[in-house]
Amino acid sequence: MPAFRQVGEKQLPQEIIFMAWSPKRDLIALANKVGEVLLHRLANFQRVWSLPPNENTGKEVTALAWRPDGKILAFGLADTKRVILCDVEKPESLHSFSVDAPITYMHWMEVTEESSVLTSFYNAEDESNLLLPKLPALPKNEEKSDEIMKLLGDVRLNALVLGGSSGFIEVYAYGMYKIATVIGVAGSCLGLCFSSDLKSLSVITEVQVSPDSVPEITYFQLDTSLLSVYLPEVTRMARKFTHISTLLQYIKLSLTCMCEAWEEILMQMDSRLTKFVQEKNTTTSVQDEFMQLLLWGKASLELQALLMNQLTVKGLKKLGQSIESSYSSIQKLVISHLQSGSEALLYHLSELKGMASWKQKYESLGLDAAGIEDAITAVGSFILKANELLQVIDSSMKNFKAFFRWLYVAMLRMSEDHVLPELNKVMTQKDITFVADFLTEHFNEAPELYNRKGKYFNVERVGQYLKDEDDDLVSPPNTEGNQWFNFLQNSTHLKESPLLFPYYPQKSLHFVKRRMEGIIDQCLQKPADVIGKSVHQAVCMPLYKGSKSEDSTPRLFKLPFMWNDKSSNLHYVLFTMLESSLSKIYILRRHTDVSRSAANGLLAVDFGNFLNNSINESSDTSFYSCIDAHFYDDETITVVLKENAEQEGKERILAQLPLSSVYVDEDQEREFSLNSSKRLDEQSDDIPTRTIFLESQWRVLENMKAQYVAVNGIRKVSCVLSSNLRHVRVFEMDVEDDGEAEEEEEEEETTQIVGGEHEELNLSAVNHSSVCGGSAELADETEEHESSLDS
Repeated sequence: MPAFRQVGEKQLPQEIIFMAWSPKRDLIALANKVGEVLLHRLANFQRVWSLPPNENTGKEVTALAWRPDGKILAFGLADTKRVILCDVEKPESLHSFSVDAPITYMHWMEVTEESSVLTSFYNAEDESNLLLPKLPALPKNEEKSDEIMKLLGDVRLNALVLGGSSGFIEVYAYGMYKIATVIGVAGSCLGLCFSSDLKSLSVITEVQVSPDSVPEITYFQLDTSLLSVYLPEVTRMARKFTHISTLLQYIKLSLTCMCEAWEEILMQMDSRLTKFVQEKNTTTSVQDEFMQLLLWGKASLELQALLMNQLTVKGLKKLGQSIESSYSSIQKLVISHLQSGSEALLYHLSELKGMASWKQKYESLGLDAAGIEDAITAVGSFILKANELLQVIDSSMKNFKAFFRWLYVAMLRMSEDHVLPELNKVMTQKDITFVADFLTEHFNEAPELYNRKGKYFNVERVGQYLKDEDDDLVSPPNTEGNQWFNFLQNSTHLKESPLLFPYYPQKSLHFVKRRMEGIIDQCLQKPADVIGKSVHQAVCMPLYKGSKSEDSTPRLFKLPFMWNDKSSNLHYVLFTMLESSLSKIYILRRHTDVSRSAANGLLAVDFGNFLNNSINESSDTSFYSCIDAHFYDDETITVVLKENAEQEGKERILAQLPLSSVYVDEDQEREFSLNSSKRLDEQSDDIPTRTIFLESQWRVLENMKAQYVAVNGIRKVSCVLSSNLRHVRVFEMDVEDDGEAEEEEEEEETTQIVGGEHEELNLSAVNHSSVCGGSAELADETEEHESSLDS
């Protein structure tokens, strides 16, 4: 029986350029050349969902990474320089942010370091849940509200590390907020590995001095001990940053819902009146026309035509209902969502300000109390503008209600229709004055407004607050006679007082929100700069000359590959240096503590003839080259090998390489003494070599020109991709006997389908019996069944 059991095989319609297994589930994320991101499950390689390329987000996927809990998938887009965080449950973007350079690699790690301080923080209930009310779900979009909260994830710190061109490296806590901008690394990033204790960051870059020169592959080890020393403080600070970022996302969505609640029909009155001005032949102003109707009950023929033929009784009724419905919805959103989110934002910023005041703990991390105070002030200004909008809505609803009631009766009388008794009441002097004031304020022709907006009137005052533009409000609130406003304007001391939030009467709610976001971003940017500057280079090791091959295959599919062994605090780098067929694999290991060098070393591995000439019986010295390698777990490397024999149809082999067979003699790897003035490939003859004869953990990949592999040791699975980037095979790696394997598979399937945990995917059941054989039939992509991800 061959090692490893094949459970799926597929020919895909598009070339696959990235593969990444979920760390917690039997799911694999793929990206293809057309910019589509796909999620497949292990069984039969069945597709769960696909996210097509988007003009707004981007079409050129250049990196994939899973959050350590497997609930969020991140991918980078080169054409738009954006990073997208996508929910595993459905193909939708939960969060996105821009970066300064195209992303070439991303690594998402979880901190495993333990301490009493961290443990108490992890176990303590978040005080904000006790002190703040739960944010209400967004209307018609309740799932979106829950999804935003998913961005917070577990309390334990995790970090998304991004590498790009021109030495670009940034670290995002919880994948949300930037906590470090690393400088001083040259070249385009090929690989990243952040140690789980945050002591060091290993980076491999490709440096090309000129377009004609051959690129040089270089290994850097960066000392990030500041993050390690202040780990409890970094965790608390990062958690606050993530709360703040999540709340900004919530406020943004709330404002989007408000814009959707505002309807274009509300602009009808402005457009009809503007058309009336352009077409009427009399010199009487519109305001006077309506005043005459109010005071004398008679309208000119032109006004009658406007009211009865264009606006109509039915249209007026519909407009009144639309305004009442729209304003009520916006009012509820401001009170329940916008104000709740803003108050929670104030709470977390105030907490952050208190942390910044503890200089012994947080000053070294760049937390700036003055900058946070500016952010608090900006949130206060946003709350003031939201309250102003509430006042405008309240006033507009009263005005429109009185105006439409009067105009409705007047139009019924013009049409000689029956007026209901409850409407046919004599207007009091107070009612007449109220409507007259409304006409005076709202029905005054404004030629300068026509030049700006193409209309003479701005009867509807709420929509201007929801427009995302820098222009001043068309009709700002009238502050004349406001005693508090006049008092502040006349008081030189209070006008500039830090105790009062600045007020921007001329600006829209969107403008004040964007200003608030900018100030918060600026305030939270300083820690990233300070922490980034504390990172310094501990090791710089030129490895080898790269290839000037015209091969356009993305670099993620090519060695080197990096791995962090959490148990022994080691970084491993797997790479090959020769383009010839006799390619060895080199294993470099470095301790994550840059001050310790005892565990550092370098070994080369080549593979002897372990097939016993079963493939090529005429060859007595058959051996193999490594064409791809990934760490399966801390103790095993999964490799794809090819024969070096000179014959047609060389077989490809999938094999497991135990590290215990490589590191037999601990002193052997230390025999090599690095000459720092030379590249590693110039010293390759001096590197100690281990020849490995694999015994059982290998399998010949028949009828497949295998080239790349993606593995997941936690789920015990691997996915092999052919050199044409379309043909994939999926294997279960640790298989006992067929009977036990089938039982385990059935139990796992039952758990996934029936399990009550909310975070587990409830995928549609799949008949595993069809995939238990040695190979699965190739299925066309069009015959794939979409698998649901209902939680």
